[in-house]
This record gives sequence, structure tokens and C-alpha cells, in this order.
Amino acid sequence: MKIKIKHKEIKSISEIAAELNTDAYLVGGYVRDTVLGIECTDIDIMVIGDAISFAEETAKHFKKELSAVYKNFGTALLNISNLKIEFASARKESYRRDSRKPNVELSNLTDDLSRRDFTINALAVSLTGKSEIIDLFSGLDDLKSGIIRTPLDPEKTFDDDPLRMLRAVRFASKFNFSIEENTFKALAKYRDRLKDKIVSQERISNEFLQILESRVPSTGLNLLFLTGLMDIVFPEVSNLAGVEQRKDYHHKDVFYHTLEVVDNTARKTGNVWLRFAALVHDIAKPKTKRFAEGTGWTFHGHEELGARMMKKIFERMKLPFTRLEYVQKLVRLHLRPIPLASDDVTDSAIRRLAADAGEDLEDLLLLCRADITSKNPDKMKKFMNNYDRVEKKIIEVQEKDKLRNFQSPVRGEEIMEICNLNPSKTVGTIKKAIEEAILDGIIPNDYDEAKKYLFKIKDGILKGAEGRK
Repeated sequence: MKIKIKHKEIKSISEIAAELNTDAYLVGGYVRDTVLGIECTDIDIMVIGDAISFAEETAKHFKKELSAVYKNFGTALLNISNLKIEFASARKESYRRDSRKPNVELSNLTDDLSRRDFTINALAVSLTGKSEIIDLFSGLDDLKSGIIRTPLDPEKTFDDDPLRMLRAVRFASKFNFSIEENTFKALAKYRDRLKDKIVSQERISNEFLQILESRVPSTGLNLLFLTGLMDIVFPEVSNLAGVEQRKDYHHKDVFYHTLEVVDNTARKTGNVWLRFAALVHDIAKPKTKRFAEGTGWTFHGHEELGARMMKKIFERMKLPFTRLEYVQKLVRLHLRPIPLASDDVTDSAIRRLAADAGEDLEDLLLLCRADITSKNPDKMKKFMNNYDRVEKKIIEVQEKDKLRNFQSPVRGEEIMEICNLNPSKTVGTIKKAIEEAILDGIIPNDYDEAKKYLFKIKDGILKGAEGRK
């Protein structure tokens, strides 16, 4: 099978390789994504021999400086336009159990492809050949069948580098692939290698967030749970499994309800932190679960406790604290909108929610809608209609509040003249009464109508003011 190389920069690098008589290959993700028809701007070039020297010659051709050079690993980075190109010498690797940093030896094409994490990433195309894909481990078949599998023994692969376990789940989630049986078993068997602290928490959390960014995040989240990796990566999420709740508009099991909420959210937004808020919105339900006669299981206060749990979770997972307040807010407020659907709700209650949510109000309402996972279409329609009503009320109140900035058509000077008043609080009281009458729809926002209303109310206000002296 051949691939069509679209980037002119790669074609130029092919010409440089031919001129220098250098044996170089496109490898990994670029080849995989090109086969899948996905645009890719991260390019890996594997060189038989000295990759750094070849990278330097390439940089000269493009009149660029190398972005980075790692002599110990025989790699160099070059940025051209919007492309990130990594040059690496063909190598074989060996690992100590107390480190995921390999001992590297220069080697050949076969050794280099065999060290790759998965068969779909072990594809290569010669830069000086005819664009034929070199496929030593049936990666093309696995791409076609939608399978994640390691080129070599999966147990050795994951024992050497435990981060590859999360990468397996991430690729399965990203491409909606299944994990081959022996590879899946190895994930479950070697999951505790993530506890050995040879993988940084930052790398673990980065893989986890990429799983959340998948088109259907539940695919990866469920795989993490089924393999036991979730127990290590995010135990609070694992603890949601088996927690029973009422089925009014949720899935009975909190874990599977949460997966549905995350997927519902993902259908509407690519904002990974809104998806994260969806993942943790019920995080405190196991800690607040109580049984009430006649009601069933209750989780009073889970929204507040869940918000308070976020700081320790962010600290442990080394997540950016710039997003902590946002997630806390959405978790804390996710139950607030629905009671506001009742007919007798006050403007002040609506105004208070809008003020508490601030600029994140739209995200909050998106999360609330995503939180409805009932399979009963009548109940689903009812709850969605309630959120529509809440949203409409919020808009009405906000529009009304904007109007509060307008001035009465009858100005203060005219009020003083008609009512024979000096500057005083009473003038402001009359002016405010006219403005409120317009806001409440008693009179139109019109000078003549406002003046008529002034004559109608002035005596009562003046009498009240006289009585307070």
C-alpha cells in the first residue's frame, strides 16, 4: 500500500535524504493518520545512522535553527511553518524496572519498529523509496479491523513503560478501536506499575485529559474502569460504580450515569474542563449516600462536598489551578437551576443564580441538560422543558435588569417643578416609581404616559413623605 504525501516540506526532506544518500523513513503517527485520512502536523522521521547530523542539514536547507537537540537519545526537533518534525536515529531500547527512560543503542529499521508501542504506530515509509508502507507487524490489518495491539509481548511492553497502558486506552478512545485480548489482559495485570512512580503525574494526567477529549469519552473511561487503571488514575471515579440512585432522570448506577453525562457534554462542546466538570459533578455521592424511608437513596449536600473535594484532586493529579474555580463552581451549582422552573420563583432567585454562575452560566446550563439521562422520553421531555423555562426566565430577568439602567422619561427637574419640591429623596422616590411601573409593564416607556402616571401617584408619595417628617 502506498500513501500520498501532501506536505511539500516532507518532499523537500526526501530530496535532501537522496542527495546525502541517507536512509530515512517517515514513521509512526504521521503514517497512521495519513492512512486514516486524518490531518497530522507532528512528523517523525527515523534515520539509519546519525539523525542529528541529518536534522542539521535539513535545518540549513530551510534556513532555520533546530528547536532542540537531545544527543543522549540521538534526536532533534525542527519547527517549519505549522509542522513539528522530530528526527531520531534508528535504535533499540532496554529498560531498568526503576525507570521508563530507556538505554539506547543505534540499530536498524526492524529493531526500531519493534520497539514501538502499538502495531498501528509501527508503520514506516521510506523517504527515498516509492511511498510504499513498510508493515512488519500487521499494523495495516489492525487499522482496518480497529484493533489496538502491541508489536511484541504486551506484558514486556507495559512493564518497560507503564505510560503505554494509558496510551493504549487513549488510542482506543480516540479512534473507537477495541483492545486485543492479550493486550487487554496485560493492562489489567500490570496496572500497578503506574504506582511505582516511574511515570510522572503530569504525564498520567495529560493522557487522562486526552481521553476526555475523545469524541466519545466514555469509551476510554469505561476501559480504564474495566482494566482497573481507573482505580489508580482517578479512584474517586471508580468509587461511583455500584452506587445505586433513584431512576427518575438518571441511570441507576452513578458511574454509568456519569459516563452518559460526559458523553452528552462532549456532543455539545470540546471544552475539556466542562467535560471534566461533567465527570466529577456527582463525585461526592458515595460519601453522602443515605437511605430515606419513602424516598429511597438520597445524596444531600453532594454538590457542596464535591466542590470542596476538587482542590485535593487537582493537587494530587497536578491539574492546572487556573481551572479549579471553574470546575468547583459548576459542581457546586449543578442542582441549582431546576428548582427555578416553578411558576412562583422570584426574580431575585433567578438573579442570584445568574450572579453566582457569572460568565459560566451558559456552561452550567449545558451541564444541567447533559445531566438528564433518563431513558423515558416523557420524563426527558419534561425535564428539558423545565431547563428551557429556567433559561427563558434568566433571559427575561437579565433583560429587565438591563432596562434598570434607563432613566425615567420624566426628568428630576420636571418632577420638582410639578410637585413643587426642592432636591430631595422624595424626587428620587417618584422617579423610581415611574421607572418601576415601566419595568413591570404598567405603563409603556413613553413620555406622555409617564407624565400621566406622575400625576396619578404624586399625591400619595408626597403625603407619605410628609408623614415621615
